[in-house]
Amino acid sequence: MRQTLLYILLGIPLAVLTLHTLLRIVRYFHKFPMPAFLANAIDNPLRRRIQPPHEMPLRHGIEPGMTVLEVGPGNGRYTVETARAVGPTGKVIAVDIERRMIEQVILRAQAEGVTNLEAKTASVYDLPFHDATFDAVSMIAVISEIPDPQRALREFYRVLKPAGTLAFSELITDPDYPLARTLIRKAGASQFRLRKRLGDFFAYTLVFEKTQENAA
Repeated sequence: MRQTLLYILLGIPLAVLTLHTLLRIVRYFHKFPMPAFLANAIDNPLRRRIQPPHEMPLRHGIEPGMTVLEVGPGNGRYTVETARAVGPTGKVIAVDIERRMIEQVILRAQAEGVTNLEAKTASVYDLPFHDATFDAVSMIAVISEIPDPQRALREFYRVLKPAGTLAFSELITDPDYPLARTLIRKAGASQFRLRKRLGDFFAYTLVFEKTQENAA
């Protein structure tokens, strides 16, 4: 009995690791948006412990009065915290290609009384905003879900104000987890300069700024 229990305890981590590896392989060859029914599974206690929702706006450099674009908001838990961080004089617009994800964000904002948050369905390849609209673009475990990240980065550059910021937070448990150096290289190729780096290999935040010489 004790030996069986030991096998079970050893087998669970191995099974999780195997599943995670298989998911990474599938996601590497076939990019697709995270299904809406997984939104609450992604928003789990482990993630919230490592990436506390109330701390993420600070890590991303979000300040009161900012106009922020959040890409891939999931069920909206982190989005409402960003809206609270910008305060009544600021605004957050969340976009996702999945309509049902956006519906979850709207419902959460309504339930929590957050009124400076707008959510809409949109493609990151063709954002429905004017040039230089946002002070910041923010995303958590999203960029590697996008099939053509360089095309998306060009759109983020376009909608950001001069010296606007672009923030990524990543967690190794995400099947799409990218290395920090990969994001630094891709952002640099799209004329973003690294401003701040937090965390470690397992969970990190990168904050870039739109380069002044290209914004001119």
